[in-house]
Amino acid sequence: MKVSEEKVKEILERGVEEVIEKSHLESVLGSGKKLVVKFGIDPTSPDLHLGHMVPLRKLKQFQSAGHTIALIIGDFTATIGDPSGRSEERKPLSLEEVKKNLKKYLGLANKILNIKKCKIFYNSSWFKKAGMEKVIELSRASSLQQTLRRADFQERMKLGNDISMLELWYPLFQGYDSVMVKADVEIGGTDQKFNLLMGRRVQRHFGKPEQDIMTLPLIEGTDGTKKMSKSAGNYIALDESSENIYSKIISIPDELVKKYFFLLTDINEKDKIFSNPVFEQKKRLAKEIISFLHSSQKALSAGDLQIVTAKNGEQWIDFLTRNKFVKSNSEAKRLVEGGGVDFCGIKIQNHKDIISKNGDAKIGKHKSITIKIK
Repeated sequence: MKVSEEKVKEILERGVEEVIEKSHLESVLGSGKKLVVKFGIDPTSPDLHLGHMVPLRKLKQFQSAGHTIALIIGDFTATIGDPSGRSEERKPLSLEEVKKNLKKYLGLANKILNIKKCKIFYNSSWFKKAGMEKVIELSRASSLQQTLRRADFQERMKLGNDISMLELWYPLFQGYDSVMVKADVEIGGTDQKFNLLMGRRVQRHFGKPEQDIMTLPLIEGTDGTKKMSKSAGNYIALDESSENIYSKIISIPDELVKKYFFLLTDINEKDKIFSNPVFEQKKRLAKEIISFLHSSQKALSAGDLQIVTAKNGEQWIDFLTRNKFVKSNSEAKRLVEGGGVDFCGIKIQNHKDIISKNGDAKIGKHKSITIKIK
């Protein structure tokens, strides 16, 4: 299946940090050759969030162009723990935890990928059969010095934190996965670059063609600083309600809006939405993401939010207590003066300010409404 130059450009450039080797991958994508595109999943948690949506959307682009997606379920490697981006050893999981997490993981991934058309491999199927001879052979694919050069290991050694022998093996195991599924391409976040390059090294060691690799940006969470993760509490889960997703998108820092658009939607950077006020951009962003994740439901828009009426000229303190968003006037005052009420993209500063127009409001952390003057 030969794809257009425009599609090749989208795969290679949209939401991509780096491609090795770009000229080679561009050539084979344009040739119509069917590729095996590998993505490794260590089901360390049952929950997927918008950060996971970035690589899944890239896989969807490859899938739409006719390529085979090879999902490697790390039911073996998850019991070791990927050291990438870690300042300390990751807690290994039991096989029971892996199986439990995996069940929900694939269901959520199916919101983005067509899981039925993916090839799913469990790396325990080859690692549990590999004898000591194979392990010794795999150890020859890299040196201790090469492994210890990785930035996260260097940082941990500076801090005096231990690096387990199992963690040193992890990149080799991931690389061997590429050998077993005959990967042509492997994708991952920028924090995975060392592991992805190790895949090329291991393939070369075993006399196989080297995979091209593609690194993708990591997405900051709702706090605008740390990488989106459940442990940081700054995530937006793929299975959250439309209202929660809307509220969280509205509250992200303004400087993240364009990045979220580019990585999580199909909106072009030249779209007229970017000439609108940032609050309007956030509303459109929320609608696009919700439409994508809840395609079987009516997409949430501003008009789909709960409509709450306000008296023309009513003070915020009275509005909040009358509609039972708070239990008392003093609580309403604290909420407003603490920056907890946002109206039409602007934080309300004074609890005695009046409501004189229709608009969208965010009350507290997760409650979004549409206010209409009666």
